[in-house]
Amino acid sequence: MSALKQDELFDEIDILPIDLKTKLVDKILASITPTNSEIDKLWIKEANKRKQEIESNSVTLVDGDTVFKKISQRLNS
Repeated sequence: MSALKQDELFDEIDILPIDLKTKLVDKILASITPTNSEIDKLWIKEANKRKQEIESNSVTLVDGDTVFKKISQRLNS
C-alpha cells in the first residue's frame, strides 16, 4: 500500500464515529492475535468466579486509586 493510500485510509478512520473505530480495532487485533477458544473459556470461568466472589462479599474490594497509590509508593521507595 502506497504512503498516499495509507494517509487516505488514516484520514477516513479519523472521521469514523467511536463505535465503528472500536469495532475496527477489535477486528484488527483479532487478525493479529487469533482467538483461542480454550483460553477464552478459562477467562470466562475466572471472570464468573470473581463476579460470584464479589456478589457474595467473600472478597474485599480495593479502590483503584488506592492500588495505584500503593504501587507508586513501592516503586518510589
